[in-house]
Amino acid sequence: MLTSLVRLDSMAKSCPPTALDYENRIIAQAIELLERRLFADGPLLLNPEAVSDYLRLKLMPEPSEVFVAVFLSSKHQVIACETLFRGTIDAAQIHPRVLVQRALAHNAAALIVAHQHPSGCSDPSSSDERLTQRVKNALDCVEVRLLDHFIVGKGEPFSFASNGLL
Repeated sequence: MLTSLVRLDSMAKSCPPTALDYENRIIAQAIELLERRLFADGPLLLNPEAVSDYLRLKLMPEPSEVFVAVFLSSKHQVIACETLFRGTIDAAQIHPRVLVQRALAHNAAALIVAHQHPSGCSDPSSSDERLTQRVKNALDCVEVRLLDHFIVGKGEPFSFASNGLL
């Protein structure tokens, strides 16, 4: 997302900045600040609200559904945050096998996954619930804990853990 904002910014240098240009710059700066706070030197993730805010800023500007994973150490220090799947305006094909592969590649002990609903509705669908269970079961096989699954939409993101679904 940041690279596309930078690319758009560099292409628009010949045109006067618009309100959208300013908003994109502010969003990019906010993501940068949150990444520094959350992911610099592997901080501990002890604050679900900060993770939720970061995921909102990272996923909301996406026009199509995007699925990300935050890989964590055994002490819940951030190892990496990766966009793993991109989809259409209302769906993304998620493969638990890829999550397991990436978790093992990062030597992660736990992870948090998230995706956004471009429609704005953050309520989980029955397929979101089934996916969360499939991901959890796949990760359990390799002793990696799924701590939460956030769905980002308008308002507060939906947390599977906070709602007793994980």
